[in-house]
Parts: sequence; C-alpha cells; structure tokens
Amino acid sequence: MISKGLKYMILATFLFALMNVFVKMIPNIPAVQVVLFRSVVSLVLSAAFLKGQRVNLWGNNKKLLLLRGAFGSVGLILYFYTLQAMPLASAVTIQFLAPIFATILGIFIVREKVKPLQWFFFLLAFTGVVLVKGFDPRITPWLFLVGIISALFSGLAYNVIRKLKLTEHPLVIVFYFPLVTIPFAGVWSYFNWVVPTPVEWGILLIVGVLTQLAQYFMTKAYQVEELSKVSSLQYIGIIYALGFGFVLFDELFNVMSYIGMAIMLIGVFANVWYKNRIARV
Repeated sequence: MISKGLKYMILATFLFALMNVFVKMIPNIPAVQVVLFRSVVSLVLSAAFLKGQRVNLWGNNKKLLLLRGAFGSVGLILYFYTLQAMPLASAVTIQFLAPIFATILGIFIVREKVKPLQWFFFLLAFTGVVLVKGFDPRITPWLFLVGIISALFSGLAYNVIRKLKLTEHPLVIVFYFPLVTIPFAGVWSYFNWVVPTPVEWGILLIVGVLTQLAQYFMTKAYQVEELSKVSSLQYIGIIYALGFGFVLFDELFNVMSYIGMAIMLIGVFANVWYKNRIARV
C-alpha cells in the first residue's frame, strides 16, 4: 500500500516533469519571459492562499526572504534556458547537481558537516554529469556552464530556505520568489518582448499552474511523510525526462551519456541515503 506522502511526491514529480515539457515546447519565448508569466501565476495563487489562511504575506526575515527570491530567480531562469536549448534529459541531469551544491555550500552557510564518504558521492555525481556533457555534442561548453551555474544558484536558494524554515510559513517563502522575480523579469521582458501566439499564451498559463500544483503537492508530501522516504522520489524525474524527450522531441543519447546519467543519479541518491542514515543514528 502506497502511503499518502509517497502519492503526493509521485504526483509532484510528474507535474514538474510536465512543466519541463511545456517549457521546452515554447523555444521562441525567452526563458526570462517564461519565468515572468510563471511568477505572475505563482504570485496570485500564493497571495490568495496566504490571505485565506490569514498568514502575514511579508514574513519575518525579509532580507533572507529577498535573498532566497533572488537566488531562486537566477537559478530558474538559467534552468528554463537550458530546457529550451539542450536535450530535456540532459538539462534535468545537470540540474540534479543542485542538492550536491546545497550540501557543499551548507558547510559555510548553515554550518553543516560533510562526512568523508559524501565527498566520494559528490565526485561520482560530477563525473556522471561530465560524461553526459562530454559524449553529447548537442551540449556546448556554454550550455554546460549555464546549467552548472543554474544548479549552483538553486543550491544557494536551498540553503537560504533551510535558514528560514524555523521562522517562515512555506508559502511565504514561495511567495517571495515571484515578488523578487517579477520586477527584474518584467523590465527585461519590456525591452526584449516576444509576442506569444494564442497557443503559446495557453502553454505559458499551463506552466504557471503546473508549477504551483507541483510545489503544493511536494510541500504536502514533506508535511505528512518522513523526509527519507520521499526525498529520493524526485529523482524519478530523469526517467520522465528520458521518456518525454524520446516520445515528444525524438531525443536519443549514446551509451556513454546514459551511463553518465546513471552514475550521476547513483552519486546524488547515495548522498541522500547516507545523510538520512546518519540522521537516524
């Protein structure tokens, strides 16, 4: 019998995978503009929910909330850019380095300790990503660098979220992402506006709704289930990416690229498993 928390996480992961697909379906719309529309939808839905729950929109630690919004904004814009420019599974694979960066940066930001064995898992994950890039000519050095920077900023955002977890409502943290993103993305889009077609308008709306639903179900999963049971499920996203990429975008990889993805997943998953094991001791 699958628990409610596992069902929530499986659904959240599937919704995030669908969001990736729809982002990739509109390569003519700049990534910043896609993030702008996603942020508008998120801002409206988050504000409405917080108002309904009578939670203070502005939170307590505004400096850290703004910093989380800024890091998350840069990370997501660059991630959407890679989704549009490189094979779907490759973009998702590189983004999965974010938890590794979060752990490494956590040494300095939240004073977390890293065990010697974890450094081996980090090396394994990086080796896998390098293999994916090295054996896929569709990933230029520039796209690879953008993907790495995206994962790095996502890792920074995760660390700020950790520092905020004791003082802020989860949706307040979510709310600050579009609050920070909209002014920047709005100004950039004003000077670089691409008029969407009616179909693209619909896809942009779907991206915003899917993101909000995915975040909601992921939050529910973490609320009702132990972290160790649900956190690793997010990595089935690479399976979704491979499937959607093959069926919808005719994306294929050579054997070494598949091996690289597997090695990266083993490194990341092993790190999550090891951290949860240490926490239970």
